Amino acid sequence: MNSDRSHPAKLKDLPEEDRPQERLERLGSAALSDRELLAMVIRSGTAKKDVLALADELLKKAGSLSGLLRWDTTDFQQISGIGKIKALQLSTQIEIAKRMIRGERNLEVILDEPQKVWEYLYPEVRSDSVERVWVLCLDRKNKLIRAESVTSGTATGSLVHPREVFRPAIRHGATAIILAHNHPSGDPTPSSADLRVTKKILEASRTVDLEMHDHVILGEPEHCPQGMGYYSFSDSGQI
Repeated sequence: MNSDRSHPAKLKDLPEEDRPQERLERLGSAALSDRELLAMVIRSGTAKKDVLALADELLKKAGSLSGLLRWDTTDFQQISGIGKIKALQLSTQIEIAKRMIRGERNLEVILDEPQKVWEYLYPEVRSDSVERVWVLCLDRKNKLIRAESVTSGTATGSLVHPREVFRPAIRHGATAIILAHNHPSGDPTPSSADLRVTKKILEASRTVDLEMHDHVILGEPEHCPQGMGYYSFSDSGQI
């Protein structure tokens, strides 16, 4: 179990055998709490704030360990006790984590239902604070050829132009596409802009002879009215 236990506020208050490095050597990394793992990455504190206090502040500000996926160098430097070099090191480690997540997903993927689209893209968009639009390029057997983020900002008709959607599909020889975008609020209920965009892209797909299987809006299960974490235009009968 990786949840943080009740703990003294300061490193010096811990018995030596209960300090993060000693626990890591004795029990392995899986036994460490989020704050302990983060403390091992930060490595050192300051005269006023030890490494565990820094870890606690980072977790509080980010909301969780996974919340740090949203952070860049500037965010880390907002924490007292983290200077430029340490902020650069931490942001580099965050980027490594993101690339490891992407690498795990770059195996053969069949996207033949919206649940699979959500499962595939959710690790990528869960840390986003703005909307991003994805084009999933598929072959005739619904195997993913390429997943490409084409815009970021607000999913409006002016941002999601058909040429931006179909350019990667044509370039990679796709026979079909799935459009997807995230709602940072976590509620995947479509807006009026989402409805307009879907209709516009669907009509354009017929012109370029590419099948549009679905438009999936990605959210969070806890904020989704249906509890699924996504909205599928295909499942709703709109495609």
